[in-house]
Amino acid sequence: MKIVILDSGTLGADIDLSPIFALGEVTEYKQTLPEEIAERLTEADVAVLNKCKLNAGNLAGAKNLKLICVAATGYDNIDVGFCRERGIALCNVPGYSTDSVAQLSIAMTLSLVSHLGEFRSFVHSGEYSKSASANRLEPVYHEIAGQTWGVVGGGGIGSKVAEIAQALGCRVLLCRRKPEDRYESADIDRICRECDIISLHVPLSDETRGMISRKRIESMKDGVVIVNTARGAVCDEQAVADAVISGKIGAFGCDVYSKEPFGEDHPFSTILGLPNVCLTPHMAWGSYEARQRCVRRMAENITKFFAGNNHNRIC
Repeated sequence: MKIVILDSGTLGADIDLSPIFALGEVTEYKQTLPEEIAERLTEADVAVLNKCKLNAGNLAGAKNLKLICVAATGYDNIDVGFCRERGIALCNVPGYSTDSVAQLSIAMTLSLVSHLGEFRSFVHSGEYSKSASANRLEPVYHEIAGQTWGVVGGGGIGSKVAEIAQALGCRVLLCRRKPEDRYESADIDRICRECDIISLHVPLSDETRGMISRKRIESMKDGVVIVNTARGAVCDEQAVADAVISGKIGAFGCDVYSKEPFGEDHPFSTILGLPNVCLTPHMAWGSYEARQRCVRRMAENITKFFAGNNHNRIC
C-alpha cells in the first residue's frame, strides 16, 4: 500500500506519525503546494492530508487512489462530488478535537469578557509599578453569570461549550437542528437578538455560509461578544470588522478565516491590535493530545477501510 502524506507540517513536528508509517510504504511531505498535488498523488493508494484542497483538477490523474484521509472533522476542502463519481472513499476524524476547541472557545471568551489582555499589558509594560494605586479597575468588566450565551451548533464541540457555559452560570440558548433537552432551543435569528455572548461551532455548508450576516449583526445587542472557532466563512467578515470598529460588537475572538493565512487586504487587517479583538492562527483544534489522537484515528480509518469497514466514511 502506497500512502502519501501531503502536509504533515500542519500536524506539528512533535507528533508521532508511526501509526500511519506502520501501514505501508509512506511518502511524507511537510508541505505541498497546490500545483504539486497532482504529481505527488499519481501512484498513491491513500492520500493523507490536513489543509490541502483536493478537487477534480488535481485528482483526475490519481488512478490508483482508493482512499482520502483528512486530518480533521470538517472536509470542505475536498470535492466530495468528484470523489463519489470516481469511487474514491473519504474518511474524516470526528470528535478528536472536541475538548481542545471547546477549551480555546471558553478561554477566548473569558479573556475578552474580563479584558485580561489589557490588564496584563498594564502590568507587563511597567505602568502598574509606576502607578500610585494597588489596583486598577478599568476597563470595567462584568460577570458572565446570569448572561445569555448563544451556542450555534450542537455537535460535540457546541455541546461541550454549552455545558461549560451553563456551569459558569450562563443561561444557554442552543441552536441546532434537533432539540436538546438540557438547553433551551433557539433559531439563529433569536440567538442574534437575545444573546450577550455568541459562539460559533458549525461546519461550513451552503446553509451556514455567511450566517452571521450584516443584517443579523444589526439585530444583535450593542456590545455583543462573538467568538468563532468554526469556519471563517460562516461570518460576513467585512460586516464583522465594521461592527467591531463601530462598537456594535463589543469583543470579537476568531481562530478561523475564509482565507488562511489572511493577507493585508482581508477585512480583519483593520482590527489587528485592537484590545477587544483576539485573533489566533487556526490553532484551537491543535492541542498535543488532539493531534496525536487524530493520527491514531486516521491509522484506524485506513486499516478498517481496507478490511471492508466503513468506519468514519463520508463517501
